[in-house]
Amino acid sequence: MKKVLLTGVAGFIGSTLATSFLEKGYSVTGIDNLKTGYIDNIPQGVIFVNGDCAELGTYENAEINKEKFDVIVHMAGQSSGEVSFDDPCLDLSDNCLSTLRLLEFARTISCTKFIFASSMSVYGEVKEGYINETHSTQPLSMYAVGKLASESYLRLFERYNIDSVSLRLFNIYGPGQNMSNLRQGMASIYLAQALDLGKIEVKGKPNRFRDLVFIDDVVRVIGEFMDLNFKGSEVYNVCTGIKTEVAELVNIIKNTLGDKNLPVSYIDGTPGDQFGIIGDNSKLTTYIKDIEFTDVETGISKFVSSVKMPAEK
Repeated sequence: MKKVLLTGVAGFIGSTLATSFLEKGYSVTGIDNLKTGYIDNIPQGVIFVNGDCAELGTYENAEINKEKFDVIVHMAGQSSGEVSFDDPCLDLSDNCLSTLRLLEFARTISCTKFIFASSMSVYGEVKEGYINETHSTQPLSMYAVGKLASESYLRLFERYNIDSVSLRLFNIYGPGQNMSNLRQGMASIYLAQALDLGKIEVKGKPNRFRDLVFIDDVVRVIGEFMDLNFKGSEVYNVCTGIKTEVAELVNIIKNTLGDKNLPVSYIDGTPGDQFGIIGDNSKLTTYIKDIEFTDVETGISKFVSSVKMPAEK
């Protein structure tokens, strides 16, 4: 039985991953400090540790230090570029120190596999076109700086025989996303506003654009890496390669809700926000075959259905 240490287990991606891992028969130990995650998100069967990955005391918990984990999957962290400006030192702890602590822990228990949730935000402002992993990195937010630094720590820990993949996740959305957090997650913000306020307020211009990735596709990609014997330290874009403008996304949400007259307004953008980015996923699809990504219309439809009829845990 594969033993997995999964951080951020009470969050959007982490809880969905945990369910997938349990279905595969893995033993899952999950860490979460419950700052933004919810304990009700954690699926039954997970060995849960309430702790902060940046704190040494977390690794003294008996459920963690007694185990020999086969792989560490690090999904925890503060996930908003906008929020990272509120308290940069806290963001550094959540998104960089946590990774370093986990790597030190992996070294002490001789865990040689590490999967890290990085971000497309490491690229910064880019020109029109498809961005691959060799593109220059010029982070625009404290959050992005921490993600890029964590990737560098992963490379340094190759000397301790820790093989890793850093997955540069593009804009993830879908069932299970935190609808109360209006400072992170473009699709979830607009959908929450539409349902709760009867209007949508967009921060930034309507022609801004993103590469939107459905949550199930992210889980499938990570699941593939769990079964691969990857070596060294590599980075991969997790993206669709499809451009979706903000105005288009808003219209898809309005159409899916059946309310084409829903009021939409546009205000000034936020610090550190990228105008637009589309990923090149050829490195990922060459390494992992037969990946098909969900189109935005289908993904938003599933998202809306999950909000209106939430599944039982």
